[in-house]
Amino acid sequence: MKGGGGGGGGGAVLVTTGKRRWRSLVIGVLFLVILSMLVPLAFLLGLHNGFHSPNPNPNGYVPVHKTSIVSDLKIYDKYENSETFNYAENYRSTHINDLVKKLAPNISKDVRSNFPDGAKTETSDMSATDTSHHSKVTPVSPPAVPQSLPNTSNSKIAGTVADSGRGGVDENENCELKFGSYCLWRREHREEMKDTMVKKLKDQLFVARAYYPSIAKLPSQDKLTRALRQNIQEVERVLSESATDVDLPPGIEKKIQRMEAAITKAKSVPVDCSNVDKKFRQILDMTNDEANFHMKQSAFLYQLAVQTMPKSLHCLSMRLTVEYFKSPSVVMELSQADRFSDPSLHHYVIFSTNVLASSVLINSTVLCARENKNQVFHVLTDGQNYFAMKLWFFRNTFKEATVQVLNIEQLNLESHDKAILIHMFLPVEYRVSLLSVDGPSIHSKMQYISVFSHLHYLLPEIFQSLTKVVVLDDDVVVQKDLSALWDINMGGKVNGAVQSCSVSLGQLKSYLGENSYDKNSCAWMSGLNIVDLARWRELDLTKTYQRLVREVSMGEESKEAVALRGSLLTFQDLVYALDGVWALSGLGHDYGLNIEAIKKAAVLHYNGNMKPWLELGIPRYKKFWKKFLNQEDQLLSECNVHP
Repeated sequence: MKGGGGGGGGGAVLVTTGKRRWRSLVIGVLFLVILSMLVPLAFLLGLHNGFHSPNPNPNGYVPVHKTSIVSDLKIYDKYENSETFNYAENYRSTHINDLVKKLAPNISKDVRSNFPDGAKTETSDMSATDTSHHSKVTPVSPPAVPQSLPNTSNSKIAGTVADSGRGGVDENENCELKFGSYCLWRREHREEMKDTMVKKLKDQLFVARAYYPSIAKLPSQDKLTRALRQNIQEVERVLSESATDVDLPPGIEKKIQRMEAAITKAKSVPVDCSNVDKKFRQILDMTNDEANFHMKQSAFLYQLAVQTMPKSLHCLSMRLTVEYFKSPSVVMELSQADRFSDPSLHHYVIFSTNVLASSVLINSTVLCARENKNQVFHVLTDGQNYFAMKLWFFRNTFKEATVQVLNIEQLNLESHDKAILIHMFLPVEYRVSLLSVDGPSIHSKMQYISVFSHLHYLLPEIFQSLTKVVVLDDDVVVQKDLSALWDINMGGKVNGAVQSCSVSLGQLKSYLGENSYDKNSCAWMSGLNIVDLARWRELDLTKTYQRLVREVSMGEESKEAVALRGSLLTFQDLVYALDGVWALSGLGHDYGLNIEAIKKAAVLHYNGNMKPWLELGIPRYKKFWKKFLNQEDQLLSECNVHP
C-alpha cells in the first residue's frame, strides 16, 4: 500500500510539472507571435517617420525635399532657420567641417590694407571662422593633410574662403574679398538659366506658398485651400524629380495653368497683407540662405580642386618613382658634376615639387636661349618627389643644358630647422585687399603678390661657389632669351625683381611694423629674380632675415606671415627694379590681360590658383604654357596627362 501510495504521489508530481512546461511553452509562443507583429509594425512606423519631418508643417503641405546636402561649412555662419534646416542636416555638416579643416591652407595668406588715405591698415585671417579685423595675422593650427593626396600648390595658394556673413550673396559686395579667385572663375563661367519652365514652376511655388497660410485660415475658402495645397504638392514633387526642362513630365503645361489659376483666385481673396508679406519674407530668407550655401559649397569645391594634385600628375610621379627603383644601376649627373659649381656658367635655381611644371619651365628656357651649352639648372625638391625628378631629367635631355636635382632633406644644413625648411621651401603667394573709404561707400582692390620662402635665404650657403643665379618659380614659362640678365649692372643691389607698385610698403605699415623703411617703395615679386650671391654674402642678408624672423616669431604670427614680413624688410633698398617687359604676372587669376602684352613679355608668371596644368586654368593663357610641353612622351600618354 505504501508502495502504491508512493507511486501515485510521484505521478501527480509529473503531471503538475508537465502542465507547467506546457503553460510556459504557450506563453513563449504567444510572446513570439506578439513580437512578430510588433517588429514589422515598428519598422513600418520608423520608415513612415523617415519620409516625413519630425516637425510637420502646420500649414498642411509637404515641403520640398532637397536633393543636395543642405548643410553649412564651419568656416561660415550657420543657418538659424529651424523650419528649413533640421537637426539631421546640421549633423551631416560636421563631415564637411572636417574636410574644410583638412583642406584649408594652414595659415592666413590674405592681407587686407587700405589706400594711403589715413585709414588704418588691417590684416585679416581669411581661414579663420570669424572675419574680425586684427592688426596682425592670427595663427591657424596646421591641418592633417592626407599623404595619399599630395598638395602641389598649398604653399602657393591665395587666401582661403572667408566668412561671408549670414543671408544671401549680395552681388554688390566684394565677392573676391570673401571667396578669393573663385569669384573670378565663377564670373567667367556663369551661364544664364535656360530652363524657363522650371523657373516658372519655382516662381509659382514661391507665390503659392506665400498665400497659402492666409487662405487656409478662412473657413469660407476650403475649396481654394485644397486646390492650393494640391497644386503645391504636385509642383514640389515635380521639382524634386526634375532639374531641367528636359526632365519635366508630360502634361506639365496643364499643371502650370492650374497653379496659375489657383494663384489668381488667391490674390482676389481679401486677406491680411501683413501675413502675406511676412510669409514672403520668410521664404525669401530661406531662398537666400540656400543660395548662400550653394555659393559657399562651390567655393569649397573650387579650393579643393586647386589644392589637390590631379590624378594624372599623381600617376606620372608614382610611375617615375617606381621606374627609378627598377633601374638602380643608372648613373646620373656624375659626368657633369664640375659644371654645377662653375661660376662662369649661367645658373638657374628652381624650387618645385611638380615634375611637369619644372620640365616645361626648363624646356622653355632652353628653347628660347641663343646659346644653351652654358645653362645649368638646379631643381630643389623634397624627398617625396626627388626620385621622380631624377629619373625624368635623366630620361629627357634639353639640348646642351645641364640639370641637377637636389633633395632639400639631404642638404648639409645642420644649423637650420629642417622641418621648417621642408614645410616652407616653395615661394609663398598672398592675396592683398586694398580698401578705400570714399564717403559712405567702401571700395576694394585685390592684388596678388609672391615672395621668397625660408629656403631661399639659404641660397648662398647651398651654392657656395656661385656668385650670381637666376631664381625661377615653377609656375612661370619663358618666351625670350634670359642671358641678358647676367649683363645687368645692379649697382650694389642684391635682388633684381619686377616690382608691383600697386602695393606699396606704406599701405602695409601696420602689418610690417614701425621699422625704418621707405613707405613709398613698391613690393617686389618672386617668379623671375636675378640674385647677386656675392653681394648677399657681403651684407650677410641671411642673418638679417633670421633676425627679423626671430623678432616677428615672438608674436603669434604663422610661418608664412613671418616669411612675407621678413622678405619685404630684408631687401629694403636692395631691390633692383627690372623693366616690366621682363615678366608679366597674373596669368593664374586675371582674365583681362592683354594678349599683345603677353606676347611681348620675356617671362609669363601664372601666379594665382588657376595654374596652367590644372583643369581650372584660364583657357586663353594655357596655350603659351602647353607649347613647351612634350606631349609625345609615353608616360604622359599612359597617365593621360593632357592639361
